[in-house]
Amino acid sequence: MSSPAQFRNHESALDSSRTASLHLGGGREGCAEARNFTRRTLGGWSLDHCADDALTVVTELASNAVLHGLPPLPADHLTDHFDVRLRLTLRRSHLMCAVTDPSDSPPLYPPPGDDLLEHGRGLYIVETLSEHWGWTRRSPVGKTVWAMLPTRTSTT
Repeated sequence: MSSPAQFRNHESALDSSRTASLHLGGGREGCAEARNFTRRTLGGWSLDHCADDALTVVTELASNAVLHGLPPLPADHLTDHFDVRLRLTLRRSHLMCAVTDPSDSPPLYPPPGDDLLEHGRGLYIVETLSEHWGWTRRSPVGKTVWAMLPTRTSTT
């Protein structure tokens, strides 16, 4: 397991050969960090063929967490209690992408029939690209939103 100090220092942590995690900064920087970290991690796991879908899913999950999961405080006032973390886990035939934030509010899925929305379609994209997705409450506060992507190449 990663130490809290690694998260505070924005250092990535290779928890095992099959799990990697990263503390994300707020704003656009955090999303860029998430994409770069995901690209490097997938390259190290020889999963470059999964990169496009994984980068899109991670970007959507990280964006939602940074935009909606953090309290409205300046970035220099956010503490470890208000952090966003990305965790990538390689399973037998899936890549698990999970983002944890301090908000207790459930993720919002766009209601049916709102096809012309400019915003709020991120979880629809996550659902489309993943085999499974969901969210879990954290104790004492927060939630983790996750998506499982297949790692095997399809044979058609």
